[in-house]
Amino acid sequence: MADDLKTPLLDELEKGPWPSFVTDIKSLADKSEMAKDLLRQLEKSYEDKRGYWKHGGLVGVMGYGGGVIGRYSALPEEFPGVSHFHTVRVNQPSGWFYTSDKLREIIDIWDEHGSGLYNMHGSTGDMVLLGTRTEELEPTFRALTEKGWDLGGSGSDLRTPSNCVGPARCENACFDTMEMAYKITHKYQDELHRPMFNYKYKIKMSGCPNDCTAAIARSDMALIGIWKDDIKVDQAEFAKYLDDGYNVQEFVVDKCPTSCISVEGKQINIDNSNCVKCMHCINRLPHALHVGDEKGFAINLGAKAPIVEGALFASVIVPFMSIEDYKDDDSYEEFHDLLERIWEFWDEYGTARERIGEFIERVSLATFLEGIGVEPSPKQVKAPRDNPYIFYEEYFAEEGAE
Repeated sequence: MADDLKTPLLDELEKGPWPSFVTDIKSLADKSEMAKDLLRQLEKSYEDKRGYWKHGGLVGVMGYGGGVIGRYSALPEEFPGVSHFHTVRVNQPSGWFYTSDKLREIIDIWDEHGSGLYNMHGSTGDMVLLGTRTEELEPTFRALTEKGWDLGGSGSDLRTPSNCVGPARCENACFDTMEMAYKITHKYQDELHRPMFNYKYKIKMSGCPNDCTAAIARSDMALIGIWKDDIKVDQAEFAKYLDDGYNVQEFVVDKCPTSCISVEGKQINIDNSNCVKCMHCINRLPHALHVGDEKGFAINLGAKAPIVEGALFASVIVPFMSIEDYKDDDSYEEFHDLLERIWEFWDEYGTARERIGEFIERVSLATFLEGIGVEPSPKQVKAPRDNPYIFYEEYFAEEGAE
């Protein structure tokens, strides 16, 4: 670390048991003026108990409205290394699979044009390159695209779709999260690169109800894999768990949230009509229990982090949808049609900086469903294990049905 760099307050952040971002930035301070001045400005912020960053401004690359987040120092004369400190988001590959060669491409580009600091990955999912000057944005973008990389989303646009590894490495995957993220990314390039919505719109995909991407809690549209038929049971493998002394009663039966599992002798019985597909039994008995054969995904809308109006959890809007062939663009017609109806209704009646979940709460779910042309259903719930929260009888009354 540079000898003239004194940061006694930041040094305190290196004393805990976890890796410290201060240590990481210090490792670059000898060869990066940006890293050095970043530490100096942070130290001053701790001394004065106030931040010295200015956000926003028109900054980006030609033809794109998103992908770059402008940031400037409020003390540019004192800390010239971070007078410009823009963030560049790079669209991550599906499932975050990289080769070492492709990572070295990014590192070489960023060492040449930026601070050398990274964030892998941001909550949106992108690889985040931290800190560069305005005049370096176009050269950075050009170098990235020459290697086949693209920018991700930022601002009021479609954020880079994010997904779990799905069928690439997980036997529980109920749909092809990898291919679907790829298809959505290519289909909606305009929505991804040119802010046109009321606010951000995140799509995250998890291949099964384990929801490893936490999509239901942190994305405007969560696609979560699900199956419609019964859990598949291998009774011979189940008997091996008992023979090995595994306490099925304590760790599986007693923890079933709907008490739909029972054991007779060496046979396990599941009342699938009462199963809520929480995945606990499958996780505990992976050799004996497997997801069913009729697979697809549920579409949930409305989750967000507590930035403006507080945290929201996603609501089930479409309990089950499937794609016939995930590599065939034509198979996505039903999904694309629904997604575009949602965006159109939200765009017309939503307000600035109103996330889709806040919009649904304001206009009511019943109004929202009518606006996007989705029939109300008792399976549309506000939270798992909750009751339907729409008054759907009026729809049947309007249609003259009993």
